[in-house]
Amino acid sequence: MYNRIERTVYLEWLKNWRERQIIKVVSGVRRCGKSTLFDIYKDWLNENGIEPQQIISINFEDIEYEYLSDYHMLYSYIKGRLLSDKMNYIFLDEIQHVDQFEKVVDSLFLKENCDVYITGSNAYFMSGELATVLTGRYVELKMLPLSFKEFCSGLENSESMSNAQKFNLYLEQSSFPYLVKYKSSKSEVRDYLRDIYNSVLLKDIVARLKVSDVTTLENVTKFLMHNIGNIVSATKIANTLKSQGKGADQKTIDKYLRGLTDSLMFYEAQRYNLKGKMFLKTNSKYYAVDIGLRNMLVKSSESDIGHILENIVFLELKRRGFDVYVGHLDDSEIDFVAVNGDDISYYQVSATTLDENTLKRELTPFKRVGDNYPKYLLTLDEVFGTADYNGIKKMNVLDWLLN
Repeated sequence: MYNRIERTVYLEWLKNWRERQIIKVVSGVRRCGKSTLFDIYKDWLNENGIEPQQIISINFEDIEYEYLSDYHMLYSYIKGRLLSDKMNYIFLDEIQHVDQFEKVVDSLFLKENCDVYITGSNAYFMSGELATVLTGRYVELKMLPLSFKEFCSGLENSESMSNAQKFNLYLEQSSFPYLVKYKSSKSEVRDYLRDIYNSVLLKDIVARLKVSDVTTLENVTKFLMHNIGNIVSATKIANTLKSQGKGADQKTIDKYLRGLTDSLMFYEAQRYNLKGKMFLKTNSKYYAVDIGLRNMLVKSSESDIGHILENIVFLELKRRGFDVYVGHLDDSEIDFVAVNGDDISYYQVSATTLDENTLKRELTPFKRVGDNYPKYLLTLDEVFGTADYNGIKKMNVLDWLLN
């Protein structure tokens, strides 16, 4: 029996917004745990006095509800089950399958006894007309697969394992919840991740963007997976593919990059000029939603560990509510500038800084930043507590992830 992973931070978010007259939107890549989060929340509601008939729950990935993909039918179905004298909790899972679903959601929003929760597996289901119709009427929870801390909480008999062993398993097995729930062989992990990859590519990108050249889309995907943590542009990708005899024009690659980030398979980290206090429109970095997914597509090497750590730290900062940018400084950069309102902090990520030259290289960009915001150097080195270099704190990255 596996340990149930409660997804505490996300669950608290749902509790916090409970029964407020605002639509709760949970977005995230396919199979990151949105449906399970709803199940955990519904259990909590039942435990806290909400009767089963007060809950209306529909998952549009289930063929049983396919006939409700017409928004008139869906509204009629829900309306016929509403209790007039009690609060109704309405869960609509993977609602992007319903054409013009925003009309149903907006109508339910107007009813004071409806508490509405919806999920979708891509960024664009919250764009366009929906965002226009529901402006000011929804709050969004951006969900990711398991953090390292959540992953560890789901492991059986993990007391005998070191943090390093758990971390290696996290990278190897991936952060998708299903693979923690069931002890899977390497081939089963690979098959499961391949299925996620194909679903995202075919359902969330190819179908929506009407992509005819799927091979080029896959080539762009593999290029990004190879180059996590590297500065990337559409021009660079086009030139690289052209040199390999896999030509594609820049406009097409721009379209594919947008599709890959909208599908939430990748996240873009824009560059931010720390001196000019402005965003740079070109040459972003891209990070994969899951390292296991990356390992399934590209062969990793020991030299990749620095970029893999970067990827993990980037996602963790996103989980902690930060907008994350790459700090640009003339001839150098800071890996991450993390911003949440007035809360700003800087991060450098390196596999090790035991070599003096490496340590100097990682600390130098920090010293060029003319402010007193917190600065962190995260490495795999064994650090007892926190090392301090004139206010720059060096921490073990696994301790930081588990904090």
